[in-house]
Amino acid sequence: MRKFFSIWFSLCLITLYSQSSNSNLPSEFWLGLSDSEKLSFVNGAYGAISLLKKSHKVEVAKQYLHDKNWIQPYYIERFYNIADEYVSEEAGYNLSIIIMHMDALYANSDNQKIPVLEAMRVVSLMQDGLSDKANFRLLQLQRKY
Repeated sequence: MRKFFSIWFSLCLITLYSQSSNSNLPSEFWLGLSDSEKLSFVNGAYGAISLLKKSHKVEVAKQYLHDKNWIQPYYIERFYNIADEYVSEEAGYNLSIIIMHMDALYANSDNQKIPVLEAMRVVSLMQDGLSDKANFRLLQLQRKY
């Protein structure tokens, strides 16, 4: 369980770092990064989300190992589904596609205040062909920020 929380803490630090750099807007932070820094950021976020999901599954398995009648509750599957929204299956290991689309997303002035990880979520959803969900999420984020 300690590993699970340390991974989650790392993911939160990525978010905080992206928001607390010298710029005021997430778009300024993102667009101020070099291509290799953007690649490192997306790769780190993908790795953290993947490891977080894997560690969570291990902890759930440990907790319910002796209960043969245990049925996985909906909230755990919902957690995994949300985590999967941040990682594009279609882009695979070609993270430059994600970077290119995040650059394009931040080129629009309506999106400048959207946090970097949320922008990555919208781009990943769009890459996986879930454009309705991505557009809905983008509209929600534009209203919120």
